[in-house]
Amino acid sequence: MMFFHLRYTVAILFVLTVAIDRPLAAQIIGPNAIALAKSREQGVNFLKTTQAKDGSWTSPEAPGISGLITYSLLISGVSPTDPIVEKGLKHLESFIQPDGGIYSPKSYHSNYETAICQLAFQAANAKGQYAETIKNADRFLRKLQWDETESTDRSDVKYGGAGYGRTGDRPDLSNTVFFLDALQAAGASKDDPAVQKALVFLSRCQNLESEHNTTTFSAIVNDGGFYYTPAAGGNSQAGNTPEGGLRSYGSMTYAGLKSMIYAGLTPEDQRFKAATEWIKKFYTVQENPGLGQQGVFYY
Repeated sequence: MMFFHLRYTVAILFVLTVAIDRPLAAQIIGPNAIALAKSREQGVNFLKTTQAKDGSWTSPEAPGISGLITYSLLISGVSPTDPIVEKGLKHLESFIQPDGGIYSPKSYHSNYETAICQLAFQAANAKGQYAETIKNADRFLRKLQWDETESTDRSDVKYGGAGYGRTGDRPDLSNTVFFLDALQAAGASKDDPAVQKALVFLSRCQNLESEHNTTTFSAIVNDGGFYYTPAAGGNSQAGNTPEGGLRSYGSMTYAGLKSMIYAGLTPEDQRFKAATEWIKKFYTVQENPGLGQQGVFYY
């Protein structure tokens, strides 16, 4: 149960941080900024009181969770020199591997864990103390992307994506988003080859029949939203339609649009337009559209 409380608190902190940092004029249509700041403070205080003595949260062998919490504290205004954050960063440092990755050797989540820890180290890197760690992690992550170096042809639906990082895995949109977040944090531009390769996979995760998506799923739903993955037979956490389509849902649609913006897509692009229209049509903060309460704070 504590894991769920921590996960929800971290997710809420991300939302609150973005909302509080918005210009005042934009906040007129949203919640009161003072109330948001108070909520963020409460979330920070909760996370500070739930850290284990070794600097971890929930499990000493789960750097993904501890990394996400450390990162959320940092972007919520907690200083890298704060004792709780310092302890969290020290704990994450213990997972730095000789190959440059930042993961538990006991897990099968090397991409997921490295990407999240990369975000935490980048957020704490004001003095450049983690520059080498970030550089090595960036190099490690790029090797996990499905591309020509993995003998994956551009025509393969896996091309450009990233998965959890285990051998024999398949790429999915959620892990690809963390992969792109980490690359951008390390300085990747929209024209970076890895980012452009990821755009190929992102486009194939969108329910939009176009030159960018000729998979069997694209024309069945064709509503502009996104699903989990077209690989390994295709999967959507929102389920399939009777015709075999993969239903779109909120968290993946937001993730897909954000990642396409990383890759340089503009509002004039048909993929951008279709995703935006889907979001407008199904917008709500009461649930994760298409999944109800499942993954609502992730969304």
